[in-house]
Amino acid sequence: MRQKKSTLGEHLALLSVKYNIYPNEVFQALISARNNEKAVCGNLTVEYRGKVKGETIFLITKDSSVVAQFRVGEEFLLRKDNPFESWMNTDKIRKKIAKQNTESIYTSIHDLRAGMKRVNLKAEVIEIPKPAQVHTQFGNTVMVVNALVGDDTGKTKLCLWEGQIGTIAVGDNIELKNAQVCVFRGERQLRLGKNGILNVLSSSADSLKQQLATAAAVR
Repeated sequence: MRQKKSTLGEHLALLSVKYNIYPNEVFQALISARNNEKAVCGNLTVEYRGKVKGETIFLITKDSSVVAQFRVGEEFLLRKDNPFESWMNTDKIRKKIAKQNTESIYTSIHDLRAGMKRVNLKAEVIEIPKPAQVHTQFGNTVMVVNALVGDDTGKTKLCLWEGQIGTIAVGDNIELKNAQVCVFRGERQLRLGKNGILNVLSSSADSLKQQLATAAAVR
């Protein structure tokens, strides 16, 4: 599918929304694939397929299935000022984001990559260390903890601040919506930010009560 230059940014934005990858990551993957034949971007693989009339052909796949194939002009790949944020700020992209949030498409921990935003994820709380005091750039002190959460594909840290800390317990099954993936001191972690939501789907206390009730009924 050949994309017009005026719509190429929007096309990359749609890919980023659908597969939970920041637009700049998609763009950098195109550059890397052009130079190295192939690049990995989140759970997508970008392949260089040659050039036609000054345009580079890229094939994007996921688990060996074709996601898209399109041509990109060399001037687009050489730009240093691509307006990534403006690509995301169109009616079409906003509707896609709203629809995806409604559908609650979840990402696996294995597929998390630094820079990802609007991440929906389900996981179990594995460990909650003792909260630590942190001095912020504004001169105040806050409590923070990096809880360890996991699913069937892996584990990662979940950064919780102040009032968020007491909302979960070890053994809880939780749901994160609109989370962000960051790297702090070389370690990947999830953050809720201003728009993130944390829900406890089932608590360890409820599971214990149910187990005790079942045991009592058997007796």
